[in-house]
Amino acid sequence: MRNVLCQSLLGQIADPAFVFLTGDLGFQALEPLRDAAAGRFINAGVAEQNMVSVAAGLAWSGLKSWVYSIAPFVYARPYEQIRNDVCMHDLPVKLVGNGGGYGYGVMGATHHALADYGALLCLEPMQVFVPAFAADVPPIIRRLGEFSHPAYLRLGRCELPAGYGLPVYSAWRQLLEGGGTALAVVGPLAGGILGAVSRLRVARRPNLWVITELPIRAGEIPPAFLSQVQSAGHLLVVEEHVAQGSVGQMLAHALVGLGKAPRRFTHRCALGYPTRSYGSQTFHRRECGLDPESILAELQS
Repeated sequence: MRNVLCQSLLGQIADPAFVFLTGDLGFQALEPLRDAAAGRFINAGVAEQNMVSVAAGLAWSGLKSWVYSIAPFVYARPYEQIRNDVCMHDLPVKLVGNGGGYGYGVMGATHHALADYGALLCLEPMQVFVPAFAADVPPIIRRLGEFSHPAYLRLGRCELPAGYGLPVYSAWRQLLEGGGTALAVVGPLAGGILGAVSRLRVARRPNLWVITELPIRAGEIPPAFLSQVQSAGHLLVVEEHVAQGSVGQMLAHALVGLGKAPRRFTHRCALGYPTRSYGSQTFHRRECGLDPESILAELQS
């Protein structure tokens, strides 16, 4: 999604308030933005805490600050500065983290972001955007360009099955209809799962939704989703994030508050490192039961 991000941000340069800071990352992707933005593209170096404080100061002066690094470096290293300098003043600083979840695979736990959006959503008034597909990035960037609050954009790898036509972007989208389980997926996991469950016969096929914007507010949950949860009696939530602070927790809380709790609730999430081993993103997803085959088995159980 990095290349799509770059092309989308090029459309923001016409705004004289646009300014972009990177923590010495984005090579072989952000060069067109660097060249076009010139003095408004700042390489802040490997100094994420300082970078966020500078971005906050620029936003305080009236600019629209974008801050880029890999996901663990853009949220965990400067967390105090995000809280104190950005969120406490409700400044329009946009944090962009590439490789959310297990995205950086064999580089290990220091380069994984398994608790990013849960931690950031503790900081009011932070909003989070988790595009599932590359096509989601341009509309999100356009929205963030006019967004006057702190935001976090978690990027991953687009896994959209070939030939699938996406519905128009929205915070909640139904990607597949069926007669089975209500299935809610967060982020790029949706692509691989969509390809796998599409092979099920209609009666067993889930009603598959992808959730892109957080936090979840009870009044914004689509009525169609609520109806499907009630009729199916089983809700399966899948996300590449630990249970604490997760979409699964937020959604369960909202459904209980609405009196719409399903009879059965299953949450597939990041489990850390069950075997104390490191591998590719695919390896870690499989260990946690987040791979398409595991989700397919859950739906057929």
